Amino acid sequence: MSAAKTEERPMARIEQWRGDQLEAVHTFSAVAVRDGETVLRWGPDTSTTWRSAAKPFQLAVCLELLGDPAHTDEELAVGAASHSAEPEHLRHVEAILERYGLDVGGLRCGGHPPASPAAYEALLRSGGEVTDIHNNCSGKHAFMLAVAEAHGWDSDYRPADHPLQRRVAEAMEEATEEAPTWAIDGCGLPTWCHSVEAVARAWSRLARASADPEDTRLGAVGRAMARHPFLVSGTGRQDLHLSRGAQEPLITKVGAAGLLGIALPDRGLGIAIKTHAGNDQARAPAAEALLEAVAPGAWARPEPWPCPEVRNVVGDLVGALRFSSGST
Repeated sequence: MSAAKTEERPMARIEQWRGDQLEAVHTFSAVAVRDGETVLRWGPDTSTTWRSAAKPFQLAVCLELLGDPAHTDEELAVGAASHSAEPEHLRHVEAILERYGLDVGGLRCGGHPPASPAAYEALLRSGGEVTDIHNNCSGKHAFMLAVAEAHGWDSDYRPADHPLQRRVAEAMEEATEEAPTWAIDGCGLPTWCHSVEAVARAWSRLARASADPEDTRLGAVGRAMARHPFLVSGTGRQDLHLSRGAQEPLITKVGAAGLLGIALPDRGLGIAIKTHAGNDQARAPAAEALLEAVAPGAWARPEPWPCPEVRNVVGDLVGALRFSSGST
């Protein structure tokens, strides 16, 4: 049997309209891989940093090195999250730390104000201080601290030559079938660098693992993410909006600077989208077009669906982001 033909759209783009005026064009690369076979490629296959789209794979390594302990789905979801530091997020990060007898002071991610404006306002009104737990990556860092403590390794688990990060590098190469290079992420950890096609290949592996009820590492992480999309993101966040349109199990995770990963377990399908200028807003209309093309029926536009809207400061709808195939 011959391989299915790969759909190619080299000039696909997202157009940003303000009224009747084309205001900006956001080019992007996207690849879809089904069961290891590339079935769609839009734009050039450029390289990208993974940023937070790597979190499911980093967390799976932590579970491996911890000996596959029992965790709630909520703990796994927040462990793979770029969370908004809303109360529910913090509660589950605290539960991870408590499970391993750890303290927030051991986290090495650094503190930043909660991504949720309401959570930040509540923190300020209470007189509280921003700590590492408010970092959107604190769930992952809680698991990494637990690994370092369990093995008696250096408690600063961030350097690329730390035993934990060396195992993560091996796992990323296994998932992508491509040797990684690396840079430093915003939270101090290595961020792995691969082609967009390799990212999609890894997300296809996540899809297949999540469909296997016997997979207690990557599969367990993926299933938890699909069940608890709020814990993976937060109120008003792009990946949460995407999850709410799912008509079947769907896993989605943003990465900074315009990356988005999507996995559809029932189809063995992984999708990676990278906007070339790092525009995060353009990811959602690109994802809508990709899902319609490669997985019809898997996703339907939810209401509300604010992602493609362009609004001014007073809230008026003044434009939209629209997908163009580039064929005209």
